[in-house]
Amino acid sequence: MRSRLLTLTLWWTLVPAYADIVKIEIDGIIDPITAEFIAKAVEEAEAGGAEFLLLQLSTPGGLGVSMQEIVQTILNSRVPVVCYVAPRGARAASAGFFILLAADVAVMAPGTNTGAAHPVFPFGAEDKVMLEKVRNDALASLRSIVQHRRRNYELAEKGVVESKSYTEQEALEGGLIDLVAADETELIRLLHGREVRRFDGEVQVLETEGVPLHVLEMTLRQRVLSAIADPNLALILGVIGVLGLYFEFTQPGMVVPGVVGGICLLLALLGFSLLPINLVGVLLILLAIGLFVAEVKVQGFGILGIGGVVSMVLGLLVLVESPYPELRIGLSMALAVAIPFALIFIFLLRLVIVSYRSRVATGNEALVGLVGTARTEIGPDGGRVFVAGELWRASSRQIIPKGARVRVVQARHLDLVVEPYSGDEVDRIEAGG
Repeated sequence: MRSRLLTLTLWWTLVPAYADIVKIEIDGIIDPITAEFIAKAVEEAEAGGAEFLLLQLSTPGGLGVSMQEIVQTILNSRVPVVCYVAPRGARAASAGFFILLAADVAVMAPGTNTGAAHPVFPFGAEDKVMLEKVRNDALASLRSIVQHRRRNYELAEKGVVESKSYTEQEALEGGLIDLVAADETELIRLLHGREVRRFDGEVQVLETEGVPLHVLEMTLRQRVLSAIADPNLALILGVIGVLGLYFEFTQPGMVVPGVVGGICLLLALLGFSLLPINLVGVLLILLAIGLFVAEVKVQGFGILGIGGVVSMVLGLLVLVESPYPELRIGLSMALAVAIPFALIFIFLLRLVIVSYRSRVATGNEALVGLVGTARTEIGPDGGRVFVAGELWRASSRQIIPKGARVRVVQARHLDLVVEPYSGDEVDRIEAGG
């Protein structure tokens, strides 16, 4: 009996603890994290035997690959998916248009719009042949979805070919959506007893009266990934990472810059891995770094440095290959990052080069190059010199008379090797005593 109770308790803890209606909210760009979140929500709704999944949507569009994953998830879901464009003022544009039409029930709130799904390329760099291929592929996918959902393909096609946008009333009267609901409460009421024809032809009647709603949130991992998938945040993390590691390599032992820089750089790489990266942008950024180095090495009088800033700004602007401003790095952010990065990088690099070129300032090696005075005659057998305020034993390959000026050419523990000196570097003479 005890074992059966234990088994029932364990089973109860493993069963999803939400009600028959599962709700998720998508507010922002359609990206790989969004696709993963929706897929996990569908899995949990299926595992819990939910009546349906309510997807509240507000998006300007996003990545085509992620959109296709979401559409595939919706079409293969074992529970109905209700897509609700809300709240007022929201939109389901571009990729959101396809997601809305793919849902079992398409609903919009007053004051919302959908459409504008014409394929575009970043910065207007459109290849006519490629654009035609992408458009035809999008239309074929849309045609299949709309025919199964029994929606108006003519209006849907205009949304892709002519970038038409529709208000909620235009979409409802044109047969693109099924309902208009002012809020969630009205939506639940309108869905009660409604027959839903699934993509495979099966008809299901929705029961919503008295059924509670459970809202699923993104996991901590998904929230972190969604945040760093913002190209502006990923860029800042990348700059901090590069500067931190550079400072650690040039000043070993600081530890903190290396640790922080390594973490930030890895997070930045993870964020950029979720975005469509343009190789030209990467090459422009690498060119900018090369110009910064050249500015220090060859003294470009600022010309190379300015060229590096211009190259970095252009590289950042085209780094993310997306037509949507939300997925690209803005001009203000590019300037705010490129100019300080250039100044800090050149400053640190100059310090490193100066330190490498400077003479050793400690130990016996610091004596090499100094000029002093012979206090005794100096020859191969040795003698005494006065250098750096002290008397030293010294030897020379040739005889140097007492009182002559000498220069240190080698330091061997407490013995020096000197040579005659007749130069004019008075500032390096160590006299006295």
